[in-house]
Amino acid sequence: MYEVAVKSSFSAAHQLIGHEGACADLHGHNWTVEAMFAAPQLDEIQMVVDFYHVKKAMETLIGKLDHKILNEVPPFDEANPTAEKLAEYFYTELKKSLPVPPSLVKVFETDHTWASYRE
Repeated sequence: MYEVAVKSSFSAAHQLIGHEGACADLHGHNWTVEAMFAAPQLDEIQMVVDFYHVKKAMETLIGKLDHKILNEVPPFDEANPTAEKLAEYFYTELKKSLPVPPSLVKVFETDHTWASYRE
């Protein structure tokens, strides 16, 4: 099995509605998103997926979130912008825009905490 990954980062604020601790208050993070792709065989040019296309797709998604209050940006204006929901968002949107779906997406809220999503 071949595996490749692309990492990108952005800065954004959020508040977690219904949280009983400090995360209920508006606060920010320097988020890191890592999208992984896997395939048992390489394509005709010997790749799992072209890094260029993944980077472009990630840039598009990050452009919608960077330096924003996530609670004000769809779909997080209706869904709590947890790391888990961000991972699902990136997975779903990358799956729509790339010829190979991600095998896993991780979203790091800090250097030591992350959430992931896969189907």
